[in-house]
Amino acid sequence: MRKLVFKIINIAFGLYSEDAESKKIPIGGQAVIEGVLMRGPKRWGLAIRKPEGDIFHEVWENKPWTEKNPWKFPLIRGVVTLVDMMHTGIKALNRSAEIALGEQEKLTKRDFFLAVAIAVFAVVGLFIALPLWISDLCVKYFGLSAVQKNITEGIARGFIFVGYVALIGLWSDIKQVFRYHGAEHKTINAYESGVIDLTPEETAKYSRIHPRCGTSFLLVVIVVSIIVFSIAGRGGFIWRIASRVVLLPVVMGISYEIIKGASQMGIFGKIIMYPMMLLQYLTTREPDLKQLEVSIDSLKIALDNESEVCQ
Repeated sequence: MRKLVFKIINIAFGLYSEDAESKKIPIGGQAVIEGVLMRGPKRWGLAIRKPEGDIFHEVWENKPWTEKNPWKFPLIRGVVTLVDMMHTGIKALNRSAEIALGEQEKLTKRDFFLAVAIAVFAVVGLFIALPLWISDLCVKYFGLSAVQKNITEGIARGFIFVGYVALIGLWSDIKQVFRYHGAEHKTINAYESGVIDLTPEETAKYSRIHPRCGTSFLLVVIVVSIIVFSIAGRGGFIWRIASRVVLLPVVMGISYEIIKGASQMGIFGKIIMYPMMLLQYLTTREPDLKQLEVSIDSLKIALDNESEVCQ
């Protein structure tokens, strides 16, 4: 149970690179245990390094929820896309644990919803309640204004997030996932740069930093939250926590549109996103050639229209 909770939290904290409608073919990716999940226009491609050394492949049909009304409208589509990503990401993580680690035990629906509830409670406590409490302390001892209080809350949330990412990066198992995260970014960067013959050696030349990474998205969320949460106004501690939870989908929807817009603005968009991208040096590691081989396989599966789809 603890492993699943940890996995769910880490999907939310930046192991996913959203496509945001690339000019070539929309591609997104996610690191999983000993592997990579890639999303093509019509399918998801999953590649996992098995303990025996060979690569396990699986492909799922991709039917984005945002293809239908009203889910494809601006602001709404961001939240729906993230929920869709969470749904498929957890499925891929469980599959990778089964293949790479030999974990055969299947989770019941009750176990799954309990794990999600625990993860949500942990996120609310760590990234909403704790920054709010810190900002209240600063008001008490330093007499901050309302604007200063909101900024302090956002800064506290940012430091907590960065500290969390840095801390989990010390865990050897997470370092391995971060290497596959780097492999995923390099592969997408090589593909979007027009490389036809994707080999591990060629792909290794590209950056492990990508402007559409979920890590960058979360930092945009922190900045946007300073503005949006300010409309919640005054009230008791519990009221302000609840108001932030309610407003979180609004923050996520706005942040998604910012990332989406920046990704389509060329060099100017990259300049805007550059400060947000620096955090990826914590959430990615340089992959080896074998890890790049897995990531490339995942991308090829996601783009192969002849692949058999596994439901």
